[in-house]
Amino acid sequence: MLLSTSMGKERGLNMNRLMPFLLTSLAVASIFSFFLAYSPNPIPITSKEALNSVVHDQNLQPDHDHLSHAAPVRLIPPPKKKEVCDLFKGQWVPDSRGPLYTNSTCKTIPESKDCFKNGRMDRDYLNWRWKPEKCELPEFDPKAFLEIVRGKKMAFVGDSVARNHFESLLCLLSQEELPKDIYKDSEDRFRTWYFPQHDFTLMKLWTKYLIAADERMVNGTGSGVFDLHIDKIDDEWGKHLPDLDYAIISDGHWFFRVLYLYKGNKLIGCVYCNQPNITGFNTGNAVRMAFRSAFKYISTCKNCKGGLLTILRTFAPAHFENGAWNTGGYCNRTSPFSEAEVDFTKLDWEMRNIQIKEIKGARRNNGKQIRVLDITRAMLMRPDGHPGIHWGNQWMKGYSDCVHWCMPGPVDYWNNFLIALIRN
Repeated sequence: MLLSTSMGKERGLNMNRLMPFLLTSLAVASIFSFFLAYSPNPIPITSKEALNSVVHDQNLQPDHDHLSHAAPVRLIPPPKKKEVCDLFKGQWVPDSRGPLYTNSTCKTIPESKDCFKNGRMDRDYLNWRWKPEKCELPEFDPKAFLEIVRGKKMAFVGDSVARNHFESLLCLLSQEELPKDIYKDSEDRFRTWYFPQHDFTLMKLWTKYLIAADERMVNGTGSGVFDLHIDKIDDEWGKHLPDLDYAIISDGHWFFRVLYLYKGNKLIGCVYCNQPNITGFNTGNAVRMAFRSAFKYISTCKNCKGGLLTILRTFAPAHFENGAWNTGGYCNRTSPFSEAEVDFTKLDWEMRNIQIKEIKGARRNNGKQIRVLDITRAMLMRPDGHPGIHWGNQWMKGYSDCVHWCMPGPVDYWNNFLIALIRN
């Protein structure tokens, strides 16, 4: 009896202690219920499925009655793909900074390309830069270039326009380091320069056709007619290939003449010969065969360095107007064309397309590094960049040079493209 009375008293005391807490809790619950019932912005309860439908079905119109007051769902867009910029598609834009060298700061400019020395008076053709459509083409940096090619050998393989490119690079690099002239043949067609501070060798390897060619002689004098052996490489450049780290390949201007094509020492056709019983080929056919043979030779070179980088420099257009070089043609423009003014149906663009097609085939058939320095579009817009009559040839006065390029001039941008290719 005493035990039950004691327990009753204890329960009463506990109830007395709990009563304030229960009353407080009841008050809070009542206020919260009142808030839910009458608040203008109640907190919705959204299912997992509803949230998933918002995330995954973004194109559907949302249920405004259901979601208008919902807490915002943060949608993270997928990362954007890095847009690839085509360096070779763009336009020439005004730029008053001028060239990186002059005929006083570069002592190796050939006289035939030193247009100012030979009387050219206009200078506006130097005040343009190439602007790709979707990015910027960095200015040529001779110091960076020499660091990239430290300890390497680079050769320009091709005709006199390849030499023009080589000479431009030589001038640009000489603004950082003066090279040593270590080899020159009697006709100034094979040249080698050495940059001792960077252990870099720069070579020019002359070839008219890339493949083996023999000029037909008449009474001991060259006739200007050539026999081309489409299955044999010109060994004058081919023998140097195993020593190279970079080979810049180009050619094209010697194909516009009478040519006889041989395979396995058997005559298979001709270009411009118009002879009965001989299959006629056009210039494009001969160019295709020559570049295919050259790329095959490079692709199958067993003694070449594993890191050999081959770069095709596409066809550089000429800009003769009102005739050819020997029929009064000239080039006296002083500013660039816009792309709309360029005729892409001309043979220049066809030559470029043939070369591009052949290098694509070479890429499919081997694992070597092959890239394209596609200057044709940009240079089709630069009829103002040639020496014209300002090339100083005393034996051919009155003839215009609308094939080669003034130095300094638009040709220097070929090396802006070149450093972009080898840097990557």
